[in-house]
Amino acid sequence: MTEREKAKAGYLYDANYDESIVKDITKCKDLCFEYNACRPSDSEKRKELINKIIGEVKGDFVITAPFWCDYGYNITIGENFYTNHNCIILDGAKVTFGDNVFIAPNCCFSTAGHAFDVEQRNKGLEIALPITVGNNVWVGAGVTVLPGVTIGDNTIIGAGSIVNKDIPSGVIAAGNPCKVIRNITEEDRYKYPVYGQEN
Repeated sequence: MTEREKAKAGYLYDANYDESIVKDITKCKDLCFEYNACRPSDSEKRKELINKIIGEVKGDFVITAPFWCDYGYNITIGENFYTNHNCIILDGAKVTFGDNVFIAPNCCFSTAGHAFDVEQRNKGLEIALPITVGNNVWVGAGVTVLPGVTIGDNTIIGAGSIVNKDIPSGVIAAGNPCKVIRNITEEDRYKYPVYGQEN
């Protein structure tokens, strides 16, 4: 079994010294470096590079540089995907984003976990568990999403949160560790004034 196959099957794998893994990571980092060096106005070149980096792109997107990921081919982004500056995706396992996902600056999605046993960890062994983000999710600034987490549809994750457990659909959740604060309700539609709809 190859190291990549071990990772996909949920086993500890050599993410640091295996030649094939290192080659894939280096190729992806080179493409990310090239993407981050593009002028913001060079939208065609940026789009071309993202389509080389990310495994599956389902629609229109905005990915604001700098952007970094490990492999790229394990990432799927849905329609109308947006991330602000300094998004990091450590995609040793699948990372799936639904439609209309908005990500604020300085967020990290990490499928990577290290071995608890010191000898295994020192050998470069890691575990990779998938992350899934549903449709219509807003992730606030400085959020970290940890391995194996699923975030449900229509949910908001508050700024600075560390998400280490699944979060259901239709809620506002925040904190360290991230916890559900409340459901999103019809009243939330009226939280901020909308021009032309004043009462």
